[in-house]
Amino acid sequence: MSCRFLPICLLLAIAAPHDALAQEGDATAGAIVFKKCAICHIAETDQNKIGPSLNGLFGRTAGTHPNFAYSPAMQQAGKDGLVWSETSLRDYLHDPKAKVKGTKMTFIGLKDDTEITNLIAYLKQYSK
Repeated sequence: MSCRFLPICLLLAIAAPHDALAQEGDATAGAIVFKKCAICHIAETDQNKIGPSLNGLFGRTAGTHPNFAYSPAMQQAGKDGLVWSETSLRDYLHDPKAKVKGTKMTFIGLKDDTEITNLIAYLKQYSK
């Protein structure tokens, strides 16, 4: 009976690494996606623009980057435990106003999961 499951196990073993790589994203393609963000944000350095710097974003509590005037909603999100991770950023990028109701960020979000994955790969370069 266990021999029936061998082909399924082999398929999963082969497919799993491919799926893991697919989630890594392409930082070069993410740099192109970041152009949509670059009007307000910078990732390469730790300087604020119209929006806060995204340098060192991952692991940062929302609404806490120094010398940036966050909306009360973003400050509260941080106080409520929102920390930027791949998952929380992915949710936010899909629909910023749904993730943090009252945010002053006017960006409508990214609907393409591949763009988000690539953007996250790009931003990770500046969070080490």
